[in-house]
Amino acid sequence: MDQNEFADRVERLRERLYRTALLYLGSEADALEAVDEAVYQALRALKKLRQTEFFNTWITRILLNECHKELRRRKRFLPHGEEALPETAGADAYDGLPLKDAVCRLPEPLRAIVILRFFAGCSQAETAAALELPQGTVATRQRRALQLLRLELGEEETQ
Repeated sequence: MDQNEFADRVERLRERLYRTALLYLGSEADALEAVDEAVYQALRALKKLRQTEFFNTWITRILLNECHKELRRRKRFLPHGEEALPETAGADAYDGLPLKDAVCRLPEPLRAIVILRFFAGCSQAETAAALELPQGTVATRQRRALQLLRLELGEEETQ
């Protein structure tokens, strides 16, 4: 893959990458920075990509690593006991629904799957590859995350 093809493929994926980073980080500025850094890191490591058919998964994995770096950095600066969860997401991400808070309260491994599957539009196979997990594990965690979301959102409706 040459740099022109790389640029074309990144441009087609940019919106998806941005949406994923925004949901992970909750800040537009942090999301843009994470996407830019992921694209830069991917361009530097382009020669290491052996199979170009896995480009989308490969760059998504790089983006997730950048998001995790930012979340770890935030955690160092938070007072003891607070969690580094996204505070706000873009206006179009959750539309201010209780779903935003419910997703943010999921444990990180489950939250990652929900974000990739339902907000970034990744297939189950792409999600498994991006998270470096077996596809069966992704399916199990997805079921568990959806159960937790149903419980939490169901409780809010009755209160």
